[in-house]
Amino acid sequence: MLNTFSPGLKGVIAAQTRLSHIDGERGQLTIGGCSLDDLAPNATYEEALYLLLNDRLPTAAQLADFRAELAALRHLPEVTLAVIREAVGRGDAIMDVLRAAAATLPTTGDPRTDGLRAAAAFPLIVGGAWRVRQGHDPLAQVAAGGHAAAYLAALTGTDPSPAAQRALETYLITVIDHGLNASTFTARVIASTGSDLISAVVGAVGALKGPLHGGAPGPALQLVREIGSAERAEPVLRAMFERGELLMGFGHRVYRVRDPRADVLGAEAERLFTTDGDRALYDLARHVEAVALRLFEEYKPGRRIQTNVEFYTALLLNGLRLDPDLFAPTFAVGRAGGWVAHALEQIAAGKIIRPTSEYTGETNRPWIPLEERTPSA
Repeated sequence: MLNTFSPGLKGVIAAQTRLSHIDGERGQLTIGGCSLDDLAPNATYEEALYLLLNDRLPTAAQLADFRAELAALRHLPEVTLAVIREAVGRGDAIMDVLRAAAATLPTTGDPRTDGLRAAAAFPLIVGGAWRVRQGHDPLAQVAAGGHAAAYLAALTGTDPSPAAQRALETYLITVIDHGLNASTFTARVIASTGSDLISAVVGAVGALKGPLHGGAPGPALQLVREIGSAERAEPVLRAMFERGELLMGFGHRVYRVRDPRADVLGAEAERLFTTDGDRALYDLARHVEAVALRLFEEYKPGRRIQTNVEFYTALLLNGLRLDPDLFAPTFAVGRAGGWVAHALEQIAAGKIIRPTSEYTGETNRPWIPLEERTPSA
């Protein structure tokens, strides 16, 4: 048995899964056996989620039934709506609203139903929080349309354009699962104890809130906006390199070459900005990216630093007219399906996750009665 301390469990295999596989050296991400490059631009979110849950792509009839099942669960009870209103009213961040409101979702005792309820509710919770912030009532349900369309409708109260729906669909599939990351591991740990799926998903939201996991796509877009014009890109970026500042949107601890998610989202962003967005911003972002990659090779030769998912997440979500405060919650709307699939996989494994720790404290410390203790005792 492994008995060597590994900080952060790095390199420790803690689960077996058929859900996703990351090949960092080749820059490949596999979701349910399908390449992300094939799945994300072509599938619906429901198809991707069905694939994770059932280990096969659905037929037309199976997909119709699954969409209907999710639609039937896509509603919020009054207690959840009340929590959304109260939390927004006191100024909570939307991720905090999501964490609090998701905890109020009812459980049935059936893990699959509870997991699908959580996944179906996330678009309404996040959309409802945003609507309350804008002075509107949250929507208790959105029956028509799929996951992506329901989210955009919950945000705006109107039906999305086909281009916007496709762009969001691609994004949500791109982030639906990504190996045994911190939030997914959290969901599996909670599920392994025999707890309910709502608890597992709420715990995962808490992990995703951490900036070291959920990332910060907002600053990547902010940098592009601050640069403002193509001729400023090199002097601004070069000055940042000279000062040793971190460039958000570049580099990844797993992917040593391309981040396949960035490639998929980059292609989708181009389609969206061509038909329904600020093309000048897109062109500027691509120029900033090219300059940054050239300077990385100059200042950090051989490091193979490439564009990561945060860069094009920011650009794509901005093209969908989402406020930066919605970037992390939108990530959760997509990742919820992966959390549910992993939690169900862990339940099927039937094994509690219980690692050991290496003790570093005192031993043989003598007991001293309270009246005899001194500050140094």
